[in-house]
Amino acid sequence: MRRKLAAGNWKMHGLLADLSQISALNADHPDPATDILICPPTTLIVPACAAINGGAVQIGAQDCHARASGAFTGDLSAVMLKDAGATAVIVGHSERRDAHEESSEDVRAKSKAAHAAGLTAIICLGESLAQREAANTLDIIAGQLSISVPDTAVAANTVIAYEPCWAIGSGLTPTPAQIGEVHDFIRARLTTRFGEAEANGMRLLYGGSVKPGNAAEIFEVSNVDGALVGGASLKAEDFTPIINALKAAS
Repeated sequence: MRRKLAAGNWKMHGLLADLSQISALNADHPDPATDILICPPTTLIVPACAAINGGAVQIGAQDCHARASGAFTGDLSAVMLKDAGATAVIVGHSERRDAHEESSEDVRAKSKAAHAAGLTAIICLGESLAQREAANTLDIIAGQLSISVPDTAVAANTVIAYEPCWAIGSGLTPTPAQIGEVHDFIRARLTTRFGEAEANGMRLLYGGSVKPGNAAEIFEVSNVDGALVGGASLKAEDFTPIINALKAAS
């Protein structure tokens, strides 16, 4: 039985004053039936870990470098993130693939670095609107999945997040049938590569304009084990209904 996961990606939002939202979330869910993860900006990882004070909410990061150390000004390694208190790191988000021109090979290297550091890698996949309209979604997902996920991936250290690029921050959401098609496809591909037992343990998240009003419907879809949430994770009052919907679907 896969434990559900509600992960929040704060992106480039959040100052010290906003740690109150993490504290509130932690207080609202002292013993959750699902895993809860917040990935704030790197500047907040250490104080966020202090704010949860050993509570159920986990703290993650939004990206890492593929190398453990070196002359890479402005970058942070997975080892550093682990040392700061992070338990997971998002890699391959569409905003990184697009704005920073990261390839699936880059994502694979970062995923391996995360695994080596003892972090869970949340590996993001997703197609553009043009690719969806050209009926190329599954081909794109297959290519990203085969290259981005390293051989070091196991159920305990890897989460796959399907985030159609055209749905992120747009208010648009794929239909449940479209989400289910992709998640079932990913599960089948993982099974072929890693075997049924390991693949069945890997959690698959949906991300892209998830909000309280559509969360329950999304969580009813086959092979959806939770969500990677953007804007709706910034405030506890918005994220809690999503977490509760996930609990109800568990």
